[in-house]
Amino acid sequence: MNADLLSLMPKVDFNRRSFMATSLITGFTVAAGPVMGQTAIKTDDTGLVAGEVDIPVKGGNMKAYRAQPAGKGPFPTILVVQEIFGVHEYIKDTCRRFAKQGFQAIAGDLYARQADMSKVTDMAGAQAAAAKVPDAQVMADLDATAAWAAKNGGNPAKLGITGFCWGGRITWLYTAHNPKVKAGVAWYGRLVGQSSELTPKHPIDLVKDLKAPVLGLYGGADQGIPNDTVDKMKDALAAAKKPAVFYVYPDTPHAFHADYRPSYRKEQAEDGWSKAVAFFKLHLA
Repeated sequence: MNADLLSLMPKVDFNRRSFMATSLITGFTVAAGPVMGQTAIKTDDTGLVAGEVDIPVKGGNMKAYRAQPAGKGPFPTILVVQEIFGVHEYIKDTCRRFAKQGFQAIAGDLYARQADMSKVTDMAGAQAAAAKVPDAQVMADLDATAAWAAKNGGNPAKLGITGFCWGGRITWLYTAHNPKVKAGVAWYGRLVGQSSELTPKHPIDLVKDLKAPVLGLYGGADQGIPNDTVDKMKDALAAAKKPAVFYVYPDTPHAFHADYRPSYRKEQAEDGWSKAVAFFKLHLA
């Protein structure tokens, strides 16, 4: 992590934090509201090695979901960062979708010290959990996940990261943090915000520190991420001469890729997915 950001991070003693979550969510999160079963994509694990694993991190083991092609590898690695709701079936399925494309994909339970997301039943609870998670902790846990991946079939020279909503913001931060990252795909991640003890900087503050190209996929009708903040990020990236590509889908809401939610937009989700896969194949080849 760059020195300026690190200097603003709180001194979090990860070794003294017990893990509240001991397993991943089974099925879909209930915190997001009704599940749209008719649109939720179900990807099988035929030809894959897929399932729950333990990632050694500071203070203990963090649960994660890993999917990769069967075989020796090594495979290009994609760190998949959860929505605000944690690692549930949608995130697991996304890992399997990447694995079907030849990647090793792994999603760690990045809230494990702060909340057991399987017990969170509404948006307010999910927001409260997210508010307790320090950026410094997330960066360290992602570093540990990348290290585990490299020892378990992943190629450390071909590391990418993607994330949705909460995870979209983290995608930008981690691409500024880890020089080993070769590409990032941020799905509707917040770009600006107020600094706090746990979140001292936001993506627009870290543009000059980006280590790799980023693909940003955003909705033009996202009520939580105004279009002008996307424009500000574009301008900052251009001024810093940082390689990034944005696709802003007109009249499209937040969470348009979340196929289990009413916000899902099939056409935009499929287009965004094809662009994400192509972006990773280009930069992790």
